[in-house]
Amino acid sequence: MSERRGWLDRGVGETRAVVTLDGRPERLIIERDGEPAAQALGARLVARIRSVERAQALAFLDLGEGPDAVLNISAEMGRIDSGGWAEIEIRTQARTGKGAQARWLGPAEGPRRILSPGSTLEERLAALALGVGIETGPAARAMADAAQDEALETVFPLPGGGTVCVETTRALTAVDVDIGQRPGSGAKRVARTANLTALATAARVLRLKGLGGLVAIDLAGRGHDASTLLAAARSAFAADNPGVAFAPVSRFGVLELTIPRRARPTLDILCGGGRTSTHMTVAMTLIRALEREALTDGGGQFEALAGPPIASAAAPALRRLVDRHGDRLSIRAEAGRDDFEITRR
Repeated sequence: MSERRGWLDRGVGETRAVVTLDGRPERLIIERDGEPAAQALGARLVARIRSVERAQALAFLDLGEGPDAVLNISAEMGRIDSGGWAEIEIRTQARTGKGAQARWLGPAEGPRRILSPGSTLEERLAALALGVGIETGPAARAMADAAQDEALETVFPLPGGGTVCVETTRALTAVDVDIGQRPGSGAKRVARTANLTALATAARVLRLKGLGGLVAIDLAGRGHDASTLLAAARSAFAADNPGVAFAPVSRFGVLELTIPRRARPTLDILCGGGRTSTHMTVAMTLIRALEREALTDGGGQFEALAGPPIASAAAPALRRLVDRHGDRLSIRAEAGRDDFEITRR
């Protein structure tokens, strides 16, 4: 029977929550200081209608902070016009290049304001961890670090041999199953076992990265047992319901499915739509490293050398860190760096 556990790491400038499935990171939720409350998942607010695109049945909403949200127009709303006001709920968070998706609650009067906040990180973690105890402290930090490192990976080993590769594009997420040097007798049997294992691994990794939308899984081998694979896929992705939908396995051995988008993808938070960690992600790692040094050596003085964008991103959190541990901690910008190094002063 599968076991899930919850972990909560409260850091300086960033809080991370992890859900593990049988000891492996399955979900990673990241909340950074200063994130716009109007963009939070589940937030209810009054927004101004910035523009209406009737040909596309869309309205764009000014939330007061962050990118505009998108509202699908329906006949039940009556006529809405630019400059009007709407009471809405954030049902899907914004991601790089895409605004939040809003749900219409009714007409409203200005000004812009938040009527009720979205779900807190702790509430989301409790719902995902299914009522189990939440572990904090050093063990939670270690688990969050491990989950973040894995979320940034592209290729994942399969139990028993082989790999799964997960890569994103603008249109979809592609998952490739590679048997590699997986042992076994009979190519078809080896491929079948690898595919079944890969579906479970891919489902966990996609949840860890927070990816949704269209997913195409290129299965290994030929002559697939489609009914068995679909049953296994439904079981593997059950935790993403409601809203997961599958297409039949194609004659080319590709299994397509769609996963509902809700929260901002974890990979988007870490990489900002690119393929490497953002300056803010590196800055938060730097702050944790400085804090670790301060806790390990209560009297030591430490300086981090970092690229200017990283040093700038870390500055607000550094001030809070100094409040806790004193001015024995510092960051110095060094041109030409794209990472950081901590030295003893």
